[in-house]
Amino acid sequence: MIKRCNQMMYKTEELLKLSNNRYKTTIQIANRAKRKKYEDIDIIDNSLVKPIVRTILEMVDEIIQPEIIEH
Repeated sequence: MIKRCNQMMYKTEELLKLSNNRYKTTIQIANRAKRKKYEDIDIIDNSLVKPIVRTILEMVDEIIQPEIIEH
């Protein structure tokens, strides 16, 4: 649990360091997580991973590895 929390903090810090505008990035994360919450309402399998955590991990991956989205 602590390891996962540390990893999440690292990813969050990484995302904010890569952004030009921390406020705008925070708003984007919140809005995207809110959308995910309602889009995934029927999916029970991923209930252990909260939408905000999933959103941050996805956004970091999109910035660091843009080839993931291009393909």
